[in-house]
Amino acid sequence: METRIKEMHNMKNFIDSSRQSLREAKNKFVEKYFQLRITSTQSPYKILLRNDSYKILFLLSHMRSGSSLLSHILSSNPEIIGYGETHIQYFSEEDFQQLMLKAYLSVPEFRRIKDLKNFRMDHQYILDKVLHNNKFLEHSFLASENVHVIFLLREPQRTLNSILDLKPHWSEEKALLHYSDRLKNLELYAQIINNSDRAFSLTYEQLLNSTDLVLEKLQGFLKTKHPFTENYKVLKTTGQPGVGDSKENIKAGQILRHPRELSTHVSSTSIEVAEKAFKSCFKTLSNYCHVI
Repeated sequence: METRIKEMHNMKNFIDSSRQSLREAKNKFVEKYFQLRITSTQSPYKILLRNDSYKILFLLSHMRSGSSLLSHILSSNPEIIGYGETHIQYFSEEDFQQLMLKAYLSVPEFRRIKDLKNFRMDHQYILDKVLHNNKFLEHSFLASENVHVIFLLREPQRTLNSILDLKPHWSEEKALLHYSDRLKNLELYAQIINNSDRAFSLTYEQLLNSTDLVLEKLQGFLKTKHPFTENYKVLKTTGQPGVGDSKENIKAGQILRHPRELSTHVSSTSIEVAEKAFKSCFKTLSNYCHVI
């Protein structure tokens, strides 16, 4: 009896070990496949065995803007691949190959060998969400015709309270500095792009309150065959800290219009300063971008 139990235990270990080896071999194959197709060309917008160029789609915003919600809506469109913040630091167009690799290797559904359509790599856009000023080390690539940008703003009071709710160790001054400095940079990016065919601007409030219109305008701006909807895919990366919103609402798979209760409070002085930054940024984006 003991011998039989031991044999069964050894068999289970063998099966588990074999499965692990197969998973590792599969992962290496998938990784090599995507690396080969992405890094075998000189162009940062083209890959092996594909004639059409990719377009890079940046969602540029600030912390607690609703950017995780919008990035999920965007990436749920079959013509767009992305999963949230990649935290790549961009110096030139050459870094777009790194973005492609991260996008294809970080979305679990595109690592399944059994689903061969995942290996077609026929998306139109590669998406990255950028919320911080230290991610663009250079700005010249924003002038490329293959780079499209969606700017997303959120009104100051809720934003600052939400930042402090997420980061209770931050001071009010630090939250205000992030918000104000980020909006200044968003203005700069819009001026560099200087092309409403490649730059789109909206607010979180518009996304919530004029959803159908916003999604229709986004489809027109990006020229996608598939429409956008307020329902989105929940990924394995959804809710992970560092990738995007870590609060539970983002896992709903659809737009929730009832805000969470926040216990934080921001002074009227900080809100007044933030309002000036918001109005300035909103005006600049309205002048340089496609708007609702």
